[in-house]
Amino acid sequence: MSRSYVVTGGGNGIGRAVVERLLGDGGTVVVIERDPAALAWLDGHGAGPRAVGVVGDAADETVAERAADAAQAAGPLAGWVNNAAVFRDASIHSATTGEVLDLITLNLNVALVGCATAIRRFLATGTPGAIVNLSSHQARQAVRGCLPYVTAKAAIEGMTRALAVEYGPRGIRVNAVAPGSVDTERYAGFLGSQKPDVVARIEREMALLHPLGRVARAREVAAAIVYLLSDDAGFITGATVPVDGGRSVLARDPESSG
Repeated sequence: MSRSYVVTGGGNGIGRAVVERLLGDGGTVVVIERDPAALAWLDGHGAGPRAVGVVGDAADETVAERAADAAQAAGPLAGWVNNAAVFRDASIHSATTGEVLDLITLNLNVALVGCATAIRRFLATGTPGAIVNLSSHQARQAVRGCLPYVTAKAAIEGMTRALAVEYGPRGIRVNAVAPGSVDTERYAGFLGSQKPDVVARIEREMALLHPLGRVARAREVAAAIVYLLSDDAGFITGATVPVDGGRSVLARDPESSG
């Protein structure tokens, strides 16, 4: 019986790349998405019944439990990827502290619910398992105007370490991946909304921010995530792996020239 996985926010971008790779390896993957349209690509997928969509908010424990049920109905639950995120920000000079805290909670809670659901299932079955949380280079290298996102991602990295220590003795590994800028549908849509001269400037800036001279491809980040889920990474836990083309090492301020 093949292994099963749950990927939140797996309808596009990094999440979809993770789903495609896991399906290609023969696993069953349950994809959680709020927007049914983001799951349309699963219809008629070559993986057939191994590609399962669940519509709902990944931060809703009922939805997460439903996804876990679907995964375990197909095979032993082996891994959970907390990829879903909310990209809304605020500054404390223009928003209330309550509004800022709510935005922090939106991003932290979706990862917390996923971790809790996966760990409870692993413990109930007495089987080992792996969790990968999506962080960001911003957890260590803040960008102006992004307080809620930066804070939530830093908290997710702390949660990753805490869970790794607490549940490692039970055979459960918890890691995080911290991408830099990634060429996703969202990134492409942003560029598509800009004038050509602005796009050229952004692309030059991205090349300067990343020592490898470009932004990541979604499949490159997915490769690191799938590796951390695999048995080959069996002695890695509590780690946050930067998949940022060296951006966090260079630590260049994106606003230093403006």
